[in-house]
Amino acid sequence: MDSTWRMAATATLHCLTGCAIGEVLGMVLATWWGWSNGASIVLSVALAFFFGYLLTFRGVRTAGLDVRAAVRTALAADTVSILTMEVVDNGTLLVWPSAMAATLADVLFWASLVVSLAVAFVLTVPVNRWMIGRGRGHAVVHEMHHHEAH
Repeated sequence: MDSTWRMAATATLHCLTGCAIGEVLGMVLATWWGWSNGASIVLSVALAFFFGYLLTFRGVRTAGLDVRAAVRTALAADTVSILTMEVVDNGTLLVWPSAMAATLADVLFWASLVVSLAVAFVLTVPVNRWMIGRGRGHAVVHEMHHHEAH
């Protein structure tokens, strides 16, 4: 595996972390509150974007960027990756029989969430690889951290 694929996998894992926090929190809250599937998906996607951006924002702020530059960097680095992950993740849940009807106490709820996030990871790595190969997405964040390390 060349370094660009490794960087893409790392970027996708970073994205998965933020998406998983938001997705799980959104699905748990919406299920607990008895919300509809549509409302559940909207909340989960909104939280996935929020936490995905927040993780990058925090990292680039620590690297020294001011707030405005950190927001722009997080948006540029994560939008396509999070969008891809959320489309695949929620699409998987929507086509999985009974996944959206499962409750918090059902093994199906947790199993479908884990599998859908795993599928999203696998399908998002090539997207991040493509972006990194063009100097976009997490390539910018990686370059920033690489320069700070030296």
